[in-house]
Formats: sequence, structure tokens, C-alpha cells
Amino acid sequence: MTPSDPHGADPRDQLVELARHGDSVIMHDREPWRIGELDENHRHSAVLILFGALDAVPSHYAEHTDGPGRDLDVLLVQRAATLRAHPGQVAFPGGRLDPPDGEPGTFLDVPGGRVSAPHVRAALREAHEETGVDPDGVEVLGALHPVPLPVSNHLVTPVIGWWRSPSPVDVVDHAESSLVFRVPVLDLINPAHRYYATVTRGRHTYESPAFDVRVAGVAEPITVWGFTGVIIDRVLDWLGWSVEWDRSIKHPAPRFGPKA
Repeated sequence: MTPSDPHGADPRDQLVELARHGDSVIMHDREPWRIGELDENHRHSAVLILFGALDAVPSHYAEHTDGPGRDLDVLLVQRAATLRAHPGQVAFPGGRLDPPDGEPGTFLDVPGGRVSAPHVRAALREAHEETGVDPDGVEVLGALHPVPLPVSNHLVTPVIGWWRSPSPVDVVDHAESSLVFRVPVLDLINPAHRYYATVTRGRHTYESPAFDVRVAGVAEPITVWGFTGVIIDRVLDWLGWSVEWDRSIKHPAPRFGPKA
């Protein structure tokens, strides 16, 4: 059953509209959080932004509980702290395109429009390999415009998924991920959880939207920031699911793992 807003808005329909407008939703003003440029040998990758009905771990946020998206959650992973690239950071499941994913230039027609078939296959394959999610239970709604990630020299396509038949998820390979968890949208929109994470490189300080979220079995909050924080921030804003938060609050971004 698809969760719905008491005022009549269907969150799945809103996500389809998000996908239809994916070329203009997120990255038109990405300069403030970009660090460098992609080079000509950059790699292509895809991540899965998977929304589903809340699981057995609800949000503890008592306000703003009405409205589309409030009874949904998002699937995230925390990368292992031993990885060379983005150690300990929270991310959407995903990874590089591999040859079995198909040749660029092939497409699938989905509710949100035409999407690159290799990117969809990569997002679903990597999500299965990282979290155990059953790809057969995921409806692909569409994709957003590819996002440059200069730190690792990747061009990343966010694929939007609807978890129509949720399956158990957990860490599959501890060398790759330390946590797999679902975050209620209510926890993400909670103003008390939001601020800007800052990174200083040379003379420049860069900022990204950040979210501190609680995960069952983990003592300290987990910080979602960087690429993933930016995507979540722009998606929630476009969907109209965000609530006002204090944008003057800034904290240094964690180097890895939970915020101390």
C-alpha cells in the first residue's frame, strides 16, 4: 500500500514529478559545494535514492507529522572507516558502472521518463551487493541529473526508487560498509538535526547541508553530509517536505564515523 498525505498528496506521485524535473531540480547552483573539477578520465557511477514506508523503527520527532513523505524513510549506508575514498561517510548505496551493466546510450522508460539503463542496473546491483535489498521489490521511478563528484573523479547519476516490497537489509561486506540503516524523513526534516558542515582546504572553507540522525544500536548520532547531504537537502526542498531550520549553525565536518 502506498502511504498518502491526509490532504490528498501521494508521495510516490511527488517522487515521479521529481524525476520528471530531474534536470533542473538539484545541481544548477552546485558551485558552493564543489571542490575542483572532473578530469577527462572520470568514471561513471550511480546511486539509489530509495524511499519506502516506515519500518518498525519510527521517528521520535513529534512535530510536522502531517504531510506527504512524513511516513517514509530513506535507505543509507555508512562506508567503512578503512576505505581510501570517503571513509566513514554516509552515502546512498551505489557504485561504478561495470561492463555487465550495458553500453551507454541504452534507455528504459519508467514513470518519471526515460533513464539510462546501465545507470539503473548499476544502482540496483550495487544496492543489492551492499545492503542485500531485493531489486525485484524496487520500482525505479526515474533519475536526477548527473552530479560531478571531483573528490573521487566520478560523475554520479542519482536513481530514484520506490520500495514497493521492502526486504531485509544489513551490511553485506564489512570491508565496504560499517552500517546499513533506514532514516525516517521526519528525522531528516527535524530542524534540531540540521546545520552546515564545513571543510577547510587551503584558504577556502566549503559548506554542505548536514543532518545528525540516530540509528538503532549506535550510541552517538550519525552525520549525513557532503554529497549525500546536498542531495537530500535539495530533494526535500524541491518536494516541499522540508521545514525551516537555522542556517547560521555551522560545525566542522567529521573526518569519519559518528559525530563525536
